[in-house]
Amino acid sequence: MNKEEELLRKKSPVSIRNKKASFEYYFVDNFTAGIVLTGTEIKSIRLGKASLSDTYCIVTNGEIWVKGMNISPYLYGSYNNHEMKRDRKLLLTKREIHRLQEMTKQPGFTIVPILVFIDNKGRAKMDIALARGKKEYDKRQTLKEKEDRREIDRVMKHY
Repeated sequence: MNKEEELLRKKSPVSIRNKKASFEYYFVDNFTAGIVLTGTEIKSIRLGKASLSDTYCIVTNGEIWVKGMNISPYLYGSYNNHEMKRDRKLLLTKREIHRLQEMTKQPGFTIVPILVFIDNKGRAKMDIALARGKKEYDKRQTLKEKEDRREIDRVMKHY
């Protein structure tokens, strides 16, 4: 990811994160994918009414799908409203999909959604990562490093 893409994500009016993902997994490779949405879904995302907890991605028939993504119904949607937890198609190149499919065949690898954001053209995008699960002791190490960083920051503020 280059500086321009990173700046775009920070400037985005919407930033929906999967906070558990970095605790549960090591990220091997990151991809940015478009999401196929209906009209009321994009409106709900722009309002920040989506959740990535307990979401995952699968590859079927050369297409990549995100499962378990919760997008709340749009308040003014009436009868046109969408299903909250339907499967949504992600848009990646064939080469990227093939690479993800080959890597997920190896034991311990999965595809995890990390972030949903709105790009500068108003389209919803999703950052996904090819991830490898952490062991229990790795999670404890991550927590210890996080506590150490907090302690250092706290001590440095007093000086």
